[in-house]
Amino acid sequence: MTCPSCGQPVAAEDGFCEACGAELSPPAVSAAAPGYVPECPVCSADPDGPPGTVSPEGYCESCGRKVPSGRDHIELDAGLLAGVTDRGLRHQRNEDAMALASAQMPGGPVAVAVVCDGVSSAPRPDEASLMAARTAVRALLASLRAGEDPAAASREAVRSASRALADLAEPDRPEGAPSATYVSAIVSGDAVTVCWLGDSRVYWLPSGTPDGPKARRLTSDDSVAEEMVASGLASEADAMASPQAHVITRWLGADLPEPRPHVERFRPPGPGVVLVCSDGLWNYRPEAAGLAELALPAALTDPLAAAGALVKFALDAGGTDNITVVLAPFPPARAAGPGTQSPTEENP
Repeated sequence: MTCPSCGQPVAAEDGFCEACGAELSPPAVSAAAPGYVPECPVCSADPDGPPGTVSPEGYCESCGRKVPSGRDHIELDAGLLAGVTDRGLRHQRNEDAMALASAQMPGGPVAVAVVCDGVSSAPRPDEASLMAARTAVRALLASLRAGEDPAAASREAVRSASRALADLAEPDRPEGAPSATYVSAIVSGDAVTVCWLGDSRVYWLPSGTPDGPKARRLTSDDSVAEEMVASGLASEADAMASPQAHVITRWLGADLPEPRPHVERFRPPGPGVVLVCSDGLWNYRPEAAGLAELALPAALTDPLAAAGALVKFALDAGGTDNITVVLAPFPPARAAGPGTQSPTEENP
């Protein structure tokens, strides 16, 4: 194998080229393409009209139309896993973010996914989700390449993301800190390590016959609805119908400087797919079995197309929230290495 930057020989497990220092398998992040400048598609098409300058809120200052942003719909293929994020039909912007990475470790290929959902009631939720996802995936990669245990790597990634969000906060307004939910999954050849705060989720979707292993959710929501169900105050259906159903009880943000993430390790009983998603998907199909019916078997061989199909399902069901779907087949099948391409790649 050779470095795509300088052409020098590299090993499959190398994270960086020893000759030029380039990162060989950079993470893919759902940021707008480099150099992207939003413009009004209507005003910019009229050579005699006003220039259609876009306001910080995303509206054309000439005609008042909402202008699409570079994050409205992004598809990422990181080799061992793939994901799609979409603004949905009701929100003015996409406040979800995802970050994906494939890496070749001494024990075999590893897929890494991070999904964050910005808290809309906090300032700059779109910036918060993107900053948290970008920071966390790099921290996870660095820890895994250093040989750290996935659980320890997951906790350190949360701390790194928390510090990054603290830097986004306005010093004179600590109560208005940018915030986001957080969920990550590390998929290796023998286990799946999940870490989360908030109500974004991870599911296990097994392949095989109906009599085999069952689909299951690997996370529990940090939400008022989940607490109502756990305490026996309401059924799941009644809790989700409550106006407070989506009020979260844990998150990432400067107003929560010492996050206490959940970390769980799951050993799949056989082949299948790990699904990481925001509530924009599971609001319409919360049951693991139902999601498995939608995703399988396509997700086993074409995770990008299957992720797109799940996003379309949520849009067709109403699309009231931003939607993010990441699918990682288990066990990781395609060795990651130099040359893995994605629509949006982070620079070293």
